[in-house]
Amino acid sequence: MSRLFIFGLGYSARFIEAAFAACGWEVISTGREGTLSFDDEANVCAALADSSHILSSIPPSGEGFDPVLERYGAALYGKWLGYLSSTGVYGDCGGAWVDETAQVVGAGGAGRRTARADCDTEWLKRGARVLRLPGIYGPGRSALDRVREGKVKRIDVPGQVFSRVHVEDIAEGVLASIDAPPGAYNLADDLPCSQNAVIAQACHLLGIATPPLLSLEEAQLSPMARAFYAENRRVANGKAKRLLGWGPRYPTFREGLAAILAAGG
Repeated sequence: MSRLFIFGLGYSARFIEAAFAACGWEVISTGREGTLSFDDEANVCAALADSSHILSSIPPSGEGFDPVLERYGAALYGKWLGYLSSTGVYGDCGGAWVDETAQVVGAGGAGRRTARADCDTEWLKRGARVLRLPGIYGPGRSALDRVREGKVKRIDVPGQVFSRVHVEDIAEGVLASIDAPPGAYNLADDLPCSQNAVIAQACHLLGIATPPLLSLEEAQLSPMARAFYAENRRVANGKAKRLLGWGPRYPTFREGLAAILAAGG
């Protein structure tokens, strides 16, 4: 039986775990809902030795280094490696399309994005399949939930576009990468668009009036949310389609939100 070890059984990794288990894999993981504690070094190293495939979904630490590579890097040699990264490594592209040939932004510098870029680069050096993800949504974590909770804000930023991906498409992308060559792959849907369009669709599906447009100043966003609106890009997924044979089950947010709602989400 093939065995997958996942560092960090968070939201996306739980769907990945389920997808691999459904294909007959044994899955071992760290995290609050995982099978091992990240700090249980003896048992983690033993499990890594018995695992054929290693996937990390753990982001950089607050100090800017990769916790997995820092602590367990020596145990990863000779394994199939996967890493869940972010399309944030591309930085602001002014709304232009960006693919995996683009240089990552800020590697070697300081700050959250540059730490992610450094980790992305280090996993690539080790021969990993680095899956760069845009905004992630799915059951329990979508615009539908935020609309119901009254937490959505439509921000008036003309020309602003983002890419996103359904969490089930991430899981299928990881499965598809098992036999793929090492390298970076963007897993994104086919329709980059404004966040306002997603909110409007969620409101339509729920029969709730769309909230009014607000300026950035009126919205009183947190620094993290404001940083989200400081970037503008369209993420191309052609490489993943060509080399992984992957294609999003939910090519746009419309199919994704409709499926979540139909499933009771």
